[in-house]
Amino acid sequence: MPGKLTHARQNAFKHRRPPPAHNPHPRPAELEQQDLLDDPLHLALPPSAGGPRTELRQLADHPWVMEPEGTPARHWSMGVCRDAGFEPDVRFETTDLLLHLRLVEEGLAAAFLPDLVRDGQRVTAGLRQLPAGRRVFTVVRRGRGGHPAVVACRDALRRAVVLRTDRSREDRP
Repeated sequence: MPGKLTHARQNAFKHRRPPPAHNPHPRPAELEQQDLLDDPLHLALPPSAGGPRTELRQLADHPWVMEPEGTPARHWSMGVCRDAGFEPDVRFETTDLLLHLRLVEEGLAAAFLPDLVRDGQRVTAGLRQLPAGRRVFTVVRRGRGGHPAVVACRDALRRAVVLRTDRSREDRP
């Protein structure tokens, strides 16, 4: 049910689930993780939303695009909207973040987008950085991190992150 939540329903949501930053799916012990980068998240604002000072709760009656139900990204997005006091009107579902961006730019939806989606893309949507972010990492079975193919892949990804970081610094005014 899209729209604003009553105070009682808002409190019920807050007390029924973990806070958005909590990972409800802890990493199994048989896996090893290696972090690559922290990727800031943005509130992507359609042209009709008013501008970069638009507050999340002002998008309560706006259509949204989100990842499919059951995904951690969808769980997090729904929690953020509910914490802001509304149930989002999710009209579009896709795992394609470039499609999320295009729907926002066309004024058809609001979205939460990671910074990486802008890499190499001309973005015309209004973006407001959120205090939250996501961590990008690789995961392999415990003990397989030293395999030559895994080492080569992780090295290539680390080099790509360094190149992206250097390019981002050059693009800043």
